[in-house]
Amino acid sequence: MKKKHTIRDVAARAGVSIATVSKFINSTQRFTAAVEKRVQAAIDDLEYHSNPLARSMITGKTGSVGVAILDICNPHFTNIVKGANRIALEHGYNLLFVDTEESQAREDELLDALSRRVDGLIISTRMPDEQLHRVMDYGKPVILSGRPAPEGFPSIGIDAHAAAYMIGELLVKQGHRNIAYLGFAPARPDTERMRGLSESLEAHGLELTRFEVGGPTIVEGERVCSSVLLRKAKLDAVVCYNDLVAIGFMGAARALGISIPEDISVVGIDNIPFGRFTSPALTTVDTQSEKLGEEGMRQLFRLIAGEPQQLGHVMVEPRLVMRDSTRIRPAAAAAAVESRPRAKSRAR
Repeated sequence: MKKKHTIRDVAARAGVSIATVSKFINSTQRFTAAVEKRVQAAIDDLEYHSNPLARSMITGKTGSVGVAILDICNPHFTNIVKGANRIALEHGYNLLFVDTEESQAREDELLDALSRRVDGLIISTRMPDEQLHRVMDYGKPVILSGRPAPEGFPSIGIDAHAAAYMIGELLVKQGHRNIAYLGFAPARPDTERMRGLSESLEAHGLELTRFEVGGPTIVEGERVCSSVLLRKAKLDAVVCYNDLVAIGFMGAARALGISIPEDISVVGIDNIPFGRFTSPALTTVDTQSEKLGEEGMRQLFRLIAGEPQQLGHVMVEPRLVMRDSTRIRPAAAAAAVESRPRAKSRAR
């Protein structure tokens, strides 16, 4: 078997003390360029790899950061992980993550185990406000994602109110008057989305009809579709809690013989990649999931480094993405044509 070299071997090869090698590897002290070059050459020649556990005992750092997400099957959360990992790699850190599977019963155990292995965490959770102290008191820097943290702690999320308000304005501008929202009450952004939609419609003298889904999933979009579309009071447009619900809803609508957007317009939220490839392509709001992960991780590294920063909730601005699942209603289009000033006929 090939001999596994030790830090003592590296020190002997480089002609320096063991302490010098340790400080160089753990970046706790700088040396002259010549010394650092010799140490690095010795590490390379001997193919030496430091022991992460020993390094952790010396520096007090694990070299890892953690991300807790609610559902790995939801591209919104996997994109958050992707963005967070990009920044972690830039800082030379490993990223560990757990999927709580939308289960509060398992959440405490998983988060506690993850917190012991990392220098800081980004956490998505549906935990009630009065219980959040459990994750904020891990003794590690924590960033809450997707909801405001308790006062004095940092968090990051999308401006859910603005996202929903711009959807409302779009649909009203397109001539829709009977609009429904498929909401998911356990989710923290749901309250702000409901408020944004309601405020937009109320400003135009319209009311919002609400339906409830049992989860932010394709299956739930399929399940509620018939009860939403086959009722006596017909709808012009449906706003779904997220793109997954919208995709399921549109699939079930087609099975019922309902055409989108000819019979009804459908809007999602998140701008997951699949939305571009549905038929029709899904109009949505881009919640910039990867950017959320990136910004959350940058904020986390500032906390780990002990840098001063402004605590509180940092919001990322949403962006409307227009595609083919919504359209201007014929009555609105006709009214727009009718309202255009007519050209005066020339005298012959």
